[in-house]
Amino acid sequence: MKDLIGSSIKELENVALNYGQAAFRGRQIYKWIYNYRNKNKNIDQIETLPLDFRKKLKHDGFRVSELALQEKNLASDGTLKLLLSTSDSESIECVGIPTEKRLTACLSSQVGCPMDCKFCATGKEGLKRSLKKSEILDQILFIENEMNRKVTNIVFMGMGEPLLNIDHLLLSIKSINEDFQISQRKITVSTVAIPKMINKLSEKSFQILGNCQFTLAISLHASNQKTRETIIPSARNYDIKNIIEDCKQFVKDTGRRVSFEYLMLSGVNDKLEHANELSNLLKGFQCHVNLIQYNQIDEVEFKRTSMRILQLFQSRLSNNGIAVSFRKSRGLDKNAACGQLRQNARDK
Repeated sequence: MKDLIGSSIKELENVALNYGQAAFRGRQIYKWIYNYRNKNKNIDQIETLPLDFRKKLKHDGFRVSELALQEKNLASDGTLKLLLSTSDSESIECVGIPTEKRLTACLSSQVGCPMDCKFCATGKEGLKRSLKKSEILDQILFIENEMNRKVTNIVFMGMGEPLLNIDHLLLSIKSINEDFQISQRKITVSTVAIPKMINKLSEKSFQILGNCQFTLAISLHASNQKTRETIIPSARNYDIKNIIEDCKQFVKDTGRRVSFEYLMLSGVNDKLEHANELSNLLKGFQCHVNLIQYNQIDEVEFKRTSMRILQLFQSRLSNNGIAVSFRKSRGLDKNAACGQLRQNARDK
């Protein structure tokens, strides 16, 4: 163990003991890491530790943070997007989304993404690699440090497909819950949906976390298989009806309702016939639909649905008995679409 972030109190106590220090030195490290008021997350800054102990930890390769701030963009609505560099010179994005009462961290789970969704900038360069637990957690520290607030909510909706990094995803959720003191109920895992992985997610959640209380959000974005395949090429491997059946099983296994993300694309999936079709697909099922404004990017042809059509679509779903809400996009003036900041940095 060289990455201190994500380590339990017991693990850090053992680190201290292995260096001939008292166990409370490990607790000092723990408290220092997860205090958002402590800036510059490196061992040199943990001044409660003896200088000699700090030097030995650094010499032996221990570190708090291995990411570095590359670029940041602050939108007029307060949304902060960070571009972070990894130790192997890759780049990832994370976002802090503030409201008066909470700060939501939108986290990446991979460098790039293999899913190649046609509306998303992240997949344009493919997948480089998955992130380690420490790299996932480090994004939270950067958001807290830059915004000088404690993160209260987590969404895995950044770069990458979380279910293709399921072990580090769940280990990071365990730390988010136990170390960052954020309830699982305030964590959302968003996935395009991978065959057999929804069932595996609930199964491994009980193994690693002891329960499964986070929200599963499916990036559905279509009401039928044909339309979904035009938006998400990987959908050809996983029929939309099978996704729904697996989600129903997830609800039975966990007792948690499933959310469906539905990105409104003008002329593609936003007609009333699509609303009716979506209603029939989801009826009699404990779920919720989030309608989302599209953050347009230059590289693709999709356009944002007008508010009038979006409202008609929402009303039709509601009238059909489907729980639905509208999620307004944040940070529209600052490269808000996932992957844009990273791509712009590479193009410079």
